Amino acid sequence: MQSLAMIENWPVPTAAAAVVRADGTVLGRHGPGGHRFPLASVTKPLAAYAALVAYEEGAVELDEPAGPEGSTVRHLLAHTSGLAFDEHRVTAPPGTRRLYSNAGFEVLGDHIAKATGIPFPEYARQAVLEPLHMTATTLDGSPARDGVSTVEDLVRFAAEVQAPRLLDPRTVLEAQSVVHPGLKGVLPGYGHQNPNDWGLGFEIRDSKSPHWTGTRSSPATFGHFGQSGTFLWIDPVAGAACVALTDRPFGPWAAEAWTPFTDAVLAELAA
Repeated sequence: MQSLAMIENWPVPTAAAAVVRADGTVLGRHGPGGHRFPLASVTKPLAAYAALVAYEEGAVELDEPAGPEGSTVRHLLAHTSGLAFDEHRVTAPPGTRRLYSNAGFEVLGDHIAKATGIPFPEYARQAVLEPLHMTATTLDGSPARDGVSTVEDLVRFAAEVQAPRLLDPRTVLEAQSVVHPGLKGVLPGYGHQNPNDWGLGFEIRDSKSPHWTGTRSSPATFGHFGQSGTFLWIDPVAGAACVALTDRPFGPWAAEAWTPFTDAVLAELAA
């Protein structure tokens, strides 16, 4: 795909990108696919997938108590637990506001570790990384932001989410559907959104504006971006997913580069 070559013009030291279909067919790749990049918040979808494996294995229930009083596993996954962004401090009753929370994912990781008797990074390795042969990926540290991976590994994950083998497809459909519809909130880097829709570990595009995906992206598009200059989106209407990883922190450069890049990718997919 010629559109992927646009990453060469991004003001970053290193970048890699790829597009993959649900059947695992890689439609295009550009840049060092085996280079390990810090994922920042693109760690969250991987951690969420491990949490959903724990749910399907019966280790946890989505609506069991976890986190602050009144909060559940579902609240933590959907950023509605009321926990602050980076502090283990309650700032709102559960289910009332979309408060994007790294702390919430850290509480989630601790909850699953306690429920399974396995440290969360090891549980994620056994539940997700190993079965998908994501051998270059680690989730050591915070399940909110400390993952490290490659484009080649995330292509495997993006194919899995589009055509699940590790999870029941109904579980993944729930993960990409809005949890607690209508809640307002801040999308980091893009300001207040009303509504600020989110699924279980995946952000949902819907009608958000401004946004880190493209003007051509369908409202059904879901995924995540990270403050290390990384993103993964899946557009069910386009029938494909795109991964882009860089080693420059998110900033105005990304907001300017990512939308035309995604639009070019979607135009090429539709051609």
